[in-house]
Amino acid sequence: MLTEPYHPKTEKSEEIPSLYRRPLERLRVTIRGAVQGVGFRPFIYRLATELDLTGWVRNSSQGVLIEAEGALGRLETFLLQIEKGKPERAFIQSLEASFLDGIGYCSFRILESDSSGNLEALVLPDIATCPECLQDISDPRNRRYGYAFTNCTHCGPRFSMIEALPYDRANTSMNKFKMCPACRDEYENPSDRRFHAEPNACPECGPYLELWDAHGKVLSSERPRQSAWRFRMDAGAVSAVKMSDRCEPPLQQTARAIREGKIVAVKGLGGFHLMADARNDRAVERLRERKHRGGKPFALMYPSFSMVKEDCMVSSLEERLLRSPEAPIVLLRRKFSWDLNPAQEMPSRISPAVAPRNPYLGVMLPYTPLHYLLLRELNFPVVATSGNLAEEPMAIDEKEALSRLGAIADLFLVHNRPIVRHVDDSIVRVVSGREFILRRARGFAPLPIRLGENSHSVLAVGAHLKNTVAYSKQGQVFVSQHIGDLENPETFGAFQRALQSFQQFYHTRPDRIACDAHPGYLSTQYAEHSGLPILRVQHHHAHVLSCMAENEITGPLLGIAWDGAGWGGDDTGWGGEFFGVESENHVTRVAHVTIVLLPGQGK
Repeated sequence: MLTEPYHPKTEKSEEIPSLYRRPLERLRVTIRGAVQGVGFRPFIYRLATELDLTGWVRNSSQGVLIEAEGALGRLETFLLQIEKGKPERAFIQSLEASFLDGIGYCSFRILESDSSGNLEALVLPDIATCPECLQDISDPRNRRYGYAFTNCTHCGPRFSMIEALPYDRANTSMNKFKMCPACRDEYENPSDRRFHAEPNACPECGPYLELWDAHGKVLSSERPRQSAWRFRMDAGAVSAVKMSDRCEPPLQQTARAIREGKIVAVKGLGGFHLMADARNDRAVERLRERKHRGGKPFALMYPSFSMVKEDCMVSSLEERLLRSPEAPIVLLRRKFSWDLNPAQEMPSRISPAVAPRNPYLGVMLPYTPLHYLLLRELNFPVVATSGNLAEEPMAIDEKEALSRLGAIADLFLVHNRPIVRHVDDSIVRVVSGREFILRRARGFAPLPIRLGENSHSVLAVGAHLKNTVAYSKQGQVFVSQHIGDLENPETFGAFQRALQSFQQFYHTRPDRIACDAHPGYLSTQYAEHSGLPILRVQHHHAHVLSCMAENEITGPLLGIAWDGAGWGGDDTGWGGEFFGVESENHVTRVAHVTIVLLPGQGK
């Protein structure tokens, strides 16, 4: 990567007399969209060098900037190949190109990122581990064999670890880890798939695992160390812990504990999971009791797709979702023997306590090397539910987890890569051959929804239950990860941090703030104290407009919101509304379910 000022060449060519040489053309390209953190600069570098072009590429606040110089025909080919051959996870929203006079660049290089100007680059979601990295951690000859934090430009953490734009290592939670010479060579080698992979690390220089008991005592550690001693802070006091070279590794000790019926809090990509053997009735029931889960189903993580098919019916679309880079939880119908013989149910390996009286299971596959290695060690499905108490956000810090989850988990599998923000697992369901996102979080957030040109910047603070916030800028709506119910201080704190993240990423203050019409919602009260002009939106009206935006349709139409109570325009509780929609600003309540008087409402 070039760090010194870049000068065009000044030497004279002696190969062809200048009288007969055609002048070089220079192409300047500005690309906006999801083009940072997906290997876009290495792709441009390789494409340019293959076409014998000179110039440079760099990340910027706007996206990716390119200047390429060469023969006109090659520049035209270069421009066409950008869209055709771009990295799989890249998404180009706009590409602006202009031809200029050549100035004589020497070679093609990657320049340092430019953080000046208005921030327009997109923050990418976290991406599930790619097949190449899975092969690396499975190959005993590879230096990353069994390494739980393996990644490359095609996969790994993004949204959960980024602190600011542009997307460079210094702006992520990996900034405290200094790459070893071998990782640095990969990072700076244009032909390597880890070229400019910002979370790049290995066992010598990267994050490591530890297994703690419920009091924070280290039971096992993978920490690279020059001696057998390590120091850690416990409640403000420094204690030295002797780590035996013969100590069972953290991951294997975790697997043994789960087999024995224990509950383990596992620090993953966007927060902690609470894991238990999904076949063990007592373990699952204990987890349900300690977590105060009631009758809600638990999510499951399976070691392999073949094992999922043994328990569930899976369509080709559901299989694609399970194996996709987003790797969401997919709701799958259980296999029962009454599919063949209605008189008898086939016994299931999954405990009935996982999803009581529910014909569906929420299933996902491992999406990080840590999960893959742990599930490979276990070779059976586990409960993998969010590491929280009911309606709280996921714990993301190990000391926070000890405090909040100490009464639930028997052990804690932790690591020292900080998580910047909690990101739950997304939930998807397939209905009539179409996928529906029920919870938009890891893998999807915070990619925007395009609404067309709009000059206003609006911060939308969402409702009180199942809260999600959004920020609109220049016709794009950036939707946050799932936050939860704003009924406790922890969730309300996560709500405030999500709002701050949008302003931190894009360095702008919204023109106005949108909130629910209900005056009692904490999100509404936050809007009222913001000092910004307020847009109050009726709850079910918002549902209909959201469906219109998601499906890219406009009025006139009939919108039906079959939802719970929402504060109505007549200051009563509405529920079950039929709206005539002429446009987003002209919505009429044309019908509704019968009004039922509540105690205290009179006759």
